[in-house]
Amino acid sequence: MASNLPGSVRQFGVALRALLVFTAVLGIVYPLVMTGAAQALFHGNANGSIVKVDGKDVASDLIGQAYTMDSGKKDSDGEAIMVADPKWFQTRPSASAYDGAASGGSNLGPNNADLIAAIDERRKAVAELEGVDPSQVPPDAVTASASGLDPSISPAYAALQVNRVARERNLPVATVQKLVKDATQGRTLGFLGEPAVNVVKLNNALAALG
Repeated sequence: MASNLPGSVRQFGVALRALLVFTAVLGIVYPLVMTGAAQALFHGNANGSIVKVDGKDVASDLIGQAYTMDSGKKDSDGEAIMVADPKWFQTRPSASAYDGAASGGSNLGPNNADLIAAIDERRKAVAELEGVDPSQVPPDAVTASASGLDPSISPAYAALQVNRVARERNLPVATVQKLVKDATQGRTLGFLGEPAVNVVKLNNALAALG
């Protein structure tokens, strides 16, 4: 028996049923399946790659941190001037102070006078901290990543810091070198990108030594 409903009403009914089905499948079932799979297969990654110390959340190994201490001096606004803490491995500079809510680079070009001055100042500071000639300071020690949140540095920059960290913590150089090796990540899929040392993981392992 043919339906007496107008064609437009029947089309509306079909569209409504399709909307409900796809809402249930794509808006409820699919997200639940993907969330469950992520929790089961990649639990740490799915929860933000959180670093725990004594059972407490202290950081994410996806976001860098500034390892600094109070210099005892104040700026023109009366705020404490923070300097690199020699007991820790240092990350690369950040244009956003590693603020996850304000990620991004400085957007300054390579010929910008302010950027050139900042790089020169950073190179001198790193060279003084490590006790080396400025020419030995790697590029990533004086330049920020595009996101300003990158927790990793080059193996060359990590190696430059080994002697200082070992000396400040009274640890054998070989022990610190092993920590660096353990925190070094190879190229993605064996050929993409460059090897890098995750400083958050490295300093967490350093802290575990006491």
